[in-house]
Amino acid sequence: MALKRVESIPKLPRRSPDGHKGRYGSILVIAGGRGMAGAAALAGAAALRSGAGLVRVASPAEVQPTVASFEPSYMTYPLPDDGEGFLDFHASRPALERISDKADVLAIGPGLGDSPAILELVRWAVASGKTLVLDADALNALAKDMGLVERLSRTTIVTPHPGEFARMSGLTTVQVQAEREARAAAVAARSDHLVVVLKGRGTLVTDGERTYVNTTGNPGMATGGAGDVLTGVVAALLGQKLAGFEAAQLAVYMHGLAGDIARDQSGEVGLIAGDLVDALPDAFNHAVHEDEEEEDEDEEMI
Repeated sequence: MALKRVESIPKLPRRSPDGHKGRYGSILVIAGGRGMAGAAALAGAAALRSGAGLVRVASPAEVQPTVASFEPSYMTYPLPDDGEGFLDFHASRPALERISDKADVLAIGPGLGDSPAILELVRWAVASGKTLVLDADALNALAKDMGLVERLSRTTIVTPHPGEFARMSGLTTVQVQAEREARAAAVAARSDHLVVVLKGRGTLVTDGERTYVNTTGNPGMATGGAGDVLTGVVAALLGQKLAGFEAAQLAVYMHGLAGDIARDQSGEVGLIAGDLVDALPDAFNHAVHEDEEEEDEDEEMI
């Protein structure tokens, strides 16, 4: 079956004058570990800057104070760790079940590390029936049990770079890059609930039937933490009730646009992931103004 190429960019619904934080999504980010507190902080801050109504960040107790120090606008939760600064899922499960009950979207993976506990976490997340965003270490765990894809019951967006996707698909990175669209679509087609975001130049979004190739972004975004920012953006748009494919599509567009704004301000060489977070409000504001200009043009033609 031929894939349908999508080029138009979805729009985020206008906010109601009567809106409140409960209408714009409750996001739980499960991320971070020793030496990688910033991954959790970037994902949480990006979700806030992308319009999420409420963001909670759960991370191993050792790094929770550091995560909290980055941004006062999200709430943080310390989880039991394994003595080495990484998540102890078995001990953390009661707390995770309690705080996830309030969440519309779970964003899992950045900075969690590579341990058997992370695979247990991903299995629990899939079984929870929550809307999911899986990135980084959650994808490396998923690659060890890809049968979980067939068990998905709610929208799940995975955001691998080519190396992570190669592990998920059992291919080499060279094979992935040679046939990005076909390979990504084949994985997405394994579940009606799965959307694949294959990162890289011309980031690809596919649900197995449709594809979108992103046009924003620049080489300055090839920096540590940029993917963690994207995780937060995707989660926030899902929380604001966009469907999976549209949420992923708009997220990669806005993420890239934020990168372009940051580049224009500071250049490509010195661009860091925090610059993307800071530029997200301008990116969304730019998109809103474009929509308003289009509406004004339409009214003039009537």
